[in-house]
Amino acid sequence: MINMEVVREDIDKLNALLKVKVVPADYKSKVETKLENHRKQANIPGFRKGFVPMSLIKKQYGTSVLFDEVSKMVSEAINKYITTEKVDILGNPMPKDGDGFEGDFSNPSDFLFTYEIGLPPKIDVSISKKNKFPYKEVEIDAALIQKQSEDIRRRYGKLESAELVGENDMVLGRFVELNSDKSVKEGGVDHSATVSLEFLDSDKVRKKFVGKKVGDVLNVNPDDLSKGPKDKAAMLGVKEAELDGIGKKFTFTITEIKCMNFAELNEELFLKLYPDNSVKDEKTFNDRIKSDLEQMFSKDSDRLLHKVVFDELMKKIKVSFPEAFLKRWIKQVNEKPLTDEVLEKEFDGYLKMLKWQLIEKAIFESHDVQIDQKELVDYTKSLLIQNYSNYGAPVPDEEELDKNARKFLQDKKQVDSIIGRLAEDKLIELCKNTATLKPKKVKYDDFVKEFN
Repeated sequence: MINMEVVREDIDKLNALLKVKVVPADYKSKVETKLENHRKQANIPGFRKGFVPMSLIKKQYGTSVLFDEVSKMVSEAINKYITTEKVDILGNPMPKDGDGFEGDFSNPSDFLFTYEIGLPPKIDVSISKKNKFPYKEVEIDAALIQKQSEDIRRRYGKLESAELVGENDMVLGRFVELNSDKSVKEGGVDHSATVSLEFLDSDKVRKKFVGKKVGDVLNVNPDDLSKGPKDKAAMLGVKEAELDGIGKKFTFTITEIKCMNFAELNEELFLKLYPDNSVKDEKTFNDRIKSDLEQMFSKDSDRLLHKVVFDELMKKIKVSFPEAFLKRWIKQVNEKPLTDEVLEKEFDGYLKMLKWQLIEKAIFESHDVQIDQKELVDYTKSLLIQNYSNYGAPVPDEEELDKNARKFLQDKKQVDSIIGRLAEDKLIELCKNTATLKPKKVKYDDFVKEFN
């Protein structure tokens, strides 16, 4: 076995060089074997197959074969060195610009290859009782239970026609575009659409509709009835790019009024929602809502805990990176050409992500937390089961489910995504079991703001 010499030279704490020296004894035998194989297969006019003079084979293939074999050997030597010496690196080794190669493939002798490597900063971090994190939970009060009850009743209610517009009704009507003098604009927008008063941002605009009946005409500004350009274009039946040429003065003629009659809180509704007959009256219905909300929000509390831990550790831990190396490496491995301007714009985000990965890795190493293949497959199976359930599809048997999960994990992007979610779950569990959490009940609206 050939053991080429690999020498590491540290430039500083974050950058180093790997120098690989290749001598003829390392590559001569492999190159000769490769050339002999070429000779056996070569079809050159004037010579029988397998009897082409070696001098001609060397002239035609010698340099390219030498380059391929030496390059492969150097790559294997570097990978072996990194594995054997347990060198932790960022990205991949890159040939040093300018003076990264010494030798002449046309006149082969000794070769010297120099590669640059980026080194990660040393991070020493663990989770203990000294770490104190707030653990915010949603206060499940009567108002929140009432809101959830109304949402459920609306979902199972019936949409019926009404004579007068109510505050939360759906109003169907015809939009007609006007000129500045309020005359109908020739060739302007003339389109029928629905306005859901429940989702309007302005109470003032909503009150303009309340109490109106079919046939009534209102002067409206489409901006007041839509949520952004995309929604406005759909409401007016035009393309988003056409909005600049459309005015703000419109009439809206009411053609139909639809109100949602909530489902009654009775045995029929309870059986639809809970076929196990566990809910029989309004009290047990509200109790079940509270229990379901607590379970749902507990996951959100965990996610918020992860955000708190992330923010605190990212702020507390100071690190430096081999930025020049990383920028060159990113440009080299990017699938599409990357301009310096785009790289600079996105680089801070990349460093932030890299910093967190290293913090998370240091924590897991400190607490011997690992993610093995079985966990990866089991977690993927649970996601697939959830997807089957969401689409109302039957869950396949265990053998088929396992097969589907492993097929899903052949996609590297999916693997990275699932590992990220598993790592997040494991860090949350570690913090809940190891750190000091300070529980605090907060109102739902305040809880939602924490994620922004």
